[in-house]
Amino acid sequence: MRVTVASARSLAAHAVARILREGVTLDAALKDALVAANPQLAPSVRSLSYGAVRGYYRHEAILGRLLSTPVKSLDFLVRALLSVALYELEDEKTPEYAVVDAAVQTAKATDAVRAAGLINAVLRRYLRERKTLDADIARNPATRHASPIWLADRLRADWPVRWTQLLAASDTQAPMWLRVNSRRTTTEEYLGMLQNAGIGARAEERVPLAVVLESPCDVQELPGFGAGLVSVQDLGAQCVAFPLALAAGQRVLDACAAPGGKTALIAEREPNLSNLTAVDVDPQRLTRVRENLKRGELHADVVAGDAAVPGAWWDGIPFDRILLDAPCSALGVIRRHPDIRLRKSPSDIDKLPLLQRQLLNSAWRMLKSGGRLVYATCTLTRSENRDLLGAFVRDTPDAISVPAEEWEGWPNFGEMDEYGRQILPGEAGADGFYYAVVNKS
Repeated sequence: MRVTVASARSLAAHAVARILREGVTLDAALKDALVAANPQLAPSVRSLSYGAVRGYYRHEAILGRLLSTPVKSLDFLVRALLSVALYELEDEKTPEYAVVDAAVQTAKATDAVRAAGLINAVLRRYLRERKTLDADIARNPATRHASPIWLADRLRADWPVRWTQLLAASDTQAPMWLRVNSRRTTTEEYLGMLQNAGIGARAEERVPLAVVLESPCDVQELPGFGAGLVSVQDLGAQCVAFPLALAAGQRVLDACAAPGGKTALIAEREPNLSNLTAVDVDPQRLTRVRENLKRGELHADVVAGDAAVPGAWWDGIPFDRILLDAPCSALGVIRRHPDIRLRKSPSDIDKLPLLQRQLLNSAWRMLKSGGRLVYATCTLTRSENRDLLGAFVRDTPDAISVPAEEWEGWPNFGEMDEYGRQILPGEAGADGFYYAVVNKS
């Protein structure tokens, strides 16, 4: 395959079309798209794909004003090609006439050849009416920030003061955060390694061992990545160390552990645990957990099992600490995984609290008296966070909610509620995470 921007556009459009057609993740679609591609195409394909997906619902609103037929009637590939082109026009790195011409030529070189005329007409009309259309789109916070209406409505209901801020934060590109392995080096030493490699970065003093890059890069460019000196982990995820209050001799369970970032963090922060067990229901995803541990020369018992049904794998010995990083709607990490907006639906989210409560009940049975459970999600909904924890504490006689102001060392960000603390997307540069702490009497 020749290394051309046209090839990159085609690959990006096919990746986006797979998300629409099959519901696969953007990462999975890109991985498959780039298998046989020239490696030099990868950066362009990723940029175009992420841009098209991130702006998808804004593009849908634009197309709804330009088409005489419903947007949803378009073939998936045609729809994807239009979002790729509209993203390029938003990005303004390529001249407008070149974007339109390239979109038409790309359509002619793919299964969308019959729609080349439509693509040409729609994009040229957009350019003629762009100023008016963009102003109209910008009046509505949901379309301005490329959010599906149902998501904007849900955020407005849960966060009536902050909802537009949350939409705006989710419409941006996330920074690349690193977690320095304190068992192998120090933050200062690693910043020096980055400087020597020509990679700009700074430490986040409020979260020990957290480093943010000035610009994202491939992990293989990071000094010592293969040797386990550093891992990629968002700042919000690294905050799990504060509520866990780890200490030597503890027996710790990381439930729902894959892909293992928090398991590795626990192993790094307290090397003298009595035992660390990482459990996940998906055996394939546990491969990532093992890889992360091996790279950092860390140890944990990695177990394939359902945290909601521990009888099949648990030895019956209670844990001092349990981290329940529960499956959730992931609305707090949309800026990092914009395809969530395309793949999730209100019905998907409404099913989650039942599963989360089942996991909480099961984890509680495995926690020793005097032990601590940390509940974590990477989402923003009250039903999966505050409301769920409130119901659990009220229904569980030996559950004692630990106020967020009592979590030792917690940095000065995150919004407190009655049961935990919500880090909002973009706050301190972090993704959106929720944490709650419950002790067992």
